[in-house]
Amino acid sequence: MEKSRRQQRLAFILLFGLWLPCCFTQTTPSNSATPTPTPSPSPSPQPRTEKLKVRLAGYPRKHNEGRIELFYKGEWGTICDDDFSLANANVLCRQLGFVSATGWTHSAKYGKGQGKIWLDNVLCGGGEKSIELCKSRGWGNSDCTHDEDAGVVCKDERIPGFVDSNVIDAHVDENKIEEVRLRPVVAMAKKKLPITEGVVEVKYKDGWAQICDIGWTIKNTRVVCGMLGFPHERKVNKNFYKRLKKRAAEKLPRPKVNVSAGGRLYLERQKNYFHIHSVACLGTEVHLAACPLEFSKANATSACTGGMPAVVSCMPGPLFMQNSGLKKKLKISSNVRLKGGSRVGEGRVEVLKDNEWGTVCDDRWNLQSASVVCRELGFGSAKEALTGGRLGQGMGPIYMNEVKCVGQERSIWNCPFKNITSEDCHHMEDAAVRCNIPYMGLENTIRIVGGRSSYEGRVEVQVGSKWGTVCSTGWTTKEAMVVCRQLGLGYSMHAVTETWYWDSSNVTEMVMSGVKCTGSEMSLSQCQHHKTVSCQKAAAKFAAGVICSETASDLVLNASLVQQTVYIEDRPLHMLYCAAEEDCLSKSAAKANWPYGHRRLLRFSSQIHNIGRADFKPKAGRHSWVWHACHGHYHSMDIFTHYDLLNANGTKVAEGHKASFCLEDTDCQEGVSKRYECANFGDQGITVGCWDLYRHDIDCQWIDITDVKPGNYILQIVINPNYEVAESDFTNNAMKCNCKYDGHRIWLHNCHIGDAFSEEAERRFEKYPGQLNNRIS
Repeated sequence: MEKSRRQQRLAFILLFGLWLPCCFTQTTPSNSATPTPTPSPSPSPQPRTEKLKVRLAGYPRKHNEGRIELFYKGEWGTICDDDFSLANANVLCRQLGFVSATGWTHSAKYGKGQGKIWLDNVLCGGGEKSIELCKSRGWGNSDCTHDEDAGVVCKDERIPGFVDSNVIDAHVDENKIEEVRLRPVVAMAKKKLPITEGVVEVKYKDGWAQICDIGWTIKNTRVVCGMLGFPHERKVNKNFYKRLKKRAAEKLPRPKVNVSAGGRLYLERQKNYFHIHSVACLGTEVHLAACPLEFSKANATSACTGGMPAVVSCMPGPLFMQNSGLKKKLKISSNVRLKGGSRVGEGRVEVLKDNEWGTVCDDRWNLQSASVVCRELGFGSAKEALTGGRLGQGMGPIYMNEVKCVGQERSIWNCPFKNITSEDCHHMEDAAVRCNIPYMGLENTIRIVGGRSSYEGRVEVQVGSKWGTVCSTGWTTKEAMVVCRQLGLGYSMHAVTETWYWDSSNVTEMVMSGVKCTGSEMSLSQCQHHKTVSCQKAAAKFAAGVICSETASDLVLNASLVQQTVYIEDRPLHMLYCAAEEDCLSKSAAKANWPYGHRRLLRFSSQIHNIGRADFKPKAGRHSWVWHACHGHYHSMDIFTHYDLLNANGTKVAEGHKASFCLEDTDCQEGVSKRYECANFGDQGITVGCWDLYRHDIDCQWIDITDVKPGNYILQIVINPNYEVAESDFTNNAMKCNCKYDGHRIWLHNCHIGDAFSEEAERRFEKYPGQLNNRIS
């Protein structure tokens, strides 16, 4: 079994004992590392007089997370992730001045450290005051490599009155490289975003400093461009910049350049402060901090004799490119995609093989492999390589395991990997990425106001220099999704069409109407909308609003189960009174000679999984659910599924629908508990990791095909068809099958989720109804 999965199980087990040490007074130490009513950390074999220094390092990270490094015997070193646990992370976070840990990382998530691996097989009880009091193999005794460096994620809350005795030497603190930017060499009157060329600057103290370009290589440029969200680097015209530098030094007239009024040359007005005078990247790094760097001494202004500030030029991906002609020439990968992410450039990694999409197992998943995926999709290097199905679980095959990219590959398919079996990995181990994307400033032209929190409110947009509201006519979940994405607030849980109950004391005039989005746009301005504002409703009461959330559900139908369970039943009319009441039969049933005769029903089972990151709940509260006495249940949604039979031109020849009369957890993955049960007017919903099974023998679980003639058709099932409840991904809500009906029997073929096939395979699939003599198997 893969090491990382062993560690995760151990962390889960230790978590249950984690609270015990904080509840008792520590008296005398013993040799046990297991939490008991009298905690007993193992004392260090050789008690140290000097307090152990601990620091967070690595990239990319925040101030409360990173690779753990320990200062021992005058040298900084790391901890191996073998047997690491949340209990260990709690001890380390408290040493760093944080109240507790929220998680830990393995496999050098924050990059590989250098020097010694000081500790291995560390086992803490959770109450120790220092990591050196926990059991381990001893200082410097390890069988690990830096590929296994452990990290921690601490709760962003400091211990009151904490005095940091772990402060790193001042020169080391100053030499941390965390923020990088490009300052345009030609400062325009109006900046065009994204900025793709300019002087590289690093955050230094309270300002920004430059890097000397002596020895600068295209590999360095590649790393910088990747950090800034660009997949490719370009060579710069060094002669142009040298001329600028010479003129600036000699105070000669400026060369003629194509700038607008008010434009001025950066190199002529900027006093250079060189913080770094040598960079030697390999080009595979995902952050400048991972490259060998040499920092300038005290007199940094003269640390670049004969050189100038390093300038880089980057090529944006098609999504961020202004030039539409060039955009067409640049194509992103067609056999890799991201699914289920709330923001641009993030999602579960899916790869295409034999015309079917599948996922990647997270064993050995790291930033280098994640960066290859990001770059081939038109983004920069990876900000995070996520494991454990963090951005939702897939449903199809799992194609890759132990992907080992160097970082220079053009595609993840060019990287070494292992083919897997069902025993190796499950979808709870699906790999995901968060990529660096260029700064576009989109969040500056929209805001939400008046709500009870920063995640909800009335939508206001900037049109020209004016701020105003948006008309709520036609405002749906898709438009609200774009707003939440643009603001970086995740997914939309509700598209609000009446906002009078929020603070309306400062309601502005309406500046946008007729908004219609596909749901994938990066900003509301990219959606269709009226050129001239036209809204029949009052701005104060009917301005559009949103309620956003960091997580959302994601429903997917089990396509193979539909194919396996399909059959035809001729059901007597006297057994269909309840179904007729609930409008589950075709219109011709009303003209039938009740109770004599029968209806021909196409029956099948449907199993609906929630593979998202939030429970799926009906939009309406239980106070508005409708009781149906005939079947003895409540309807919580008007329409939950559409069942349709389509002919060659896409016209419906038969249809059915089912209200969500009983949304509940029929069964769940191992380790997941059921939360929803319909009995006794219970809560309705589907828990993450669970599924709701509608068996083929339940009323309305059918399509009435009494009037359908023999032929070839497409069976289509759509969950949540009206987008009443927000989901992280609506493209997988439809399921389709090729259907052959000979008047007596029925066959289903190629049943698949709507986004499971390649475009080519989907085109072939859709031609099926017209090919009456070509049965697809």
